[in-house]
Amino acid sequence: MSGIMTDSLSPLHRQKLIALAEALVDQRAARVLVEPYGQAQGFWFGGGNVIRDRDGSFLICGRHRVSGDSRLGTGAGERGLELAIYRAASALGPYEKVKSFSKADLTCAGRAVVSIEGVALHALPDGGGVELFISTEKDAAYPERLAAYQKPGTGVWSIDRIQAADIDSLNPAGIEEIVPSGWDQPEHLHCKDPVVSDLPGGDLLLIYCVHPFTWSSSGTAALIRRSGTGIYEKVGDDLLRRGPVWDIAAARVTERLPVPAVGAFADLPPLSIYFYDSCESLRQLDENPAAVSRPRGWSCEEIGGIAAGFDAAFPEMQSVTVESPIFVSPHGTGCSRYVATLVTEDGILATWQQSQTDLRQPLVGHFLPMDRVREILS
Repeated sequence: MSGIMTDSLSPLHRQKLIALAEALVDQRAARVLVEPYGQAQGFWFGGGNVIRDRDGSFLICGRHRVSGDSRLGTGAGERGLELAIYRAASALGPYEKVKSFSKADLTCAGRAVVSIEGVALHALPDGGGVELFISTEKDAAYPERLAAYQKPGTGVWSIDRIQAADIDSLNPAGIEEIVPSGWDQPEHLHCKDPVVSDLPGGDLLLIYCVHPFTWSSSGTAALIRRSGTGIYEKVGDDLLRRGPVWDIAAARVTERLPVPAVGAFADLPPLSIYFYDSCESLRQLDENPAAVSRPRGWSCEEIGGIAAGFDAAFPEMQSVTVESPIFVSPHGTGCSRYVATLVTEDGILATWQQSQTDLRQPLVGHFLPMDRVREILS
């Protein structure tokens, strides 16, 4: 553990981190990369990440969601319908679907899948192939003493993994569960939305979201897989504390982005930005018409901010956006969530789900040239 803590960052450094994040996740400059299957509320694509394939092409993964609501049971709609992978020759597309898996395809250990959510692709080092992390809601019951809290037609979330030599060879026949549901910790019963990041030395950081059995909040947990092993070590169950203002109900980290060591950051130890989704309440709140109108977010319509932490002090991190969110769509509900990034030699690609005027949530993207990154951090 390093003696350098995030709260030692100067106001200037914090301002520059926010400026970089806002320039990356530019709400008005974003363009649609992948459309959902419907042009109405409840239709989404996203919740994944983007990587480069061996041939230099760009691969986006995510889940297609169609209308439905877990609060009413799966009979209200199909919900998380399909895991899909798209390919493009350039960062901003056009993207074409090259692989997909249905809920039936992703059955694991004999347990049927009720819904699919966050997924993540990871290219293994030294051409060792590719792995795909998948969060699914499996047909399983709550612990007996908590059974009354389980909504009809719902299950319990956990995270699985499949591996192959390349994208075309990915096959769920070899699927294995790597993050089981938190049966011994019902306050973290549901585990979902994996995020992967390579650490120095070859270790893999696996960040994921946790929810209690009541679905009254969300938080962030993490595992580390040591280089050359298949063993996952728990780092913590509460990496990013929920905040006092706009992010009091949730703190779901969706991405880790190492900050380029340039400009004002050239003499600092290695530092990372953590993009996160949150909201003021998991249910939509009615505002007093005489009060200040502000984006609040709610479950499935989250808004976003950033935290930061020195790499040597991980998992210590702190929100940089304490007073208000910085990622709010100018359209629809304001929802802006599941930010993912990819650093290339030319710049940084950011992708995220963004609410539109018809309330659908396509995956959108924006590319920030490296010259602009250096200018912001200078």
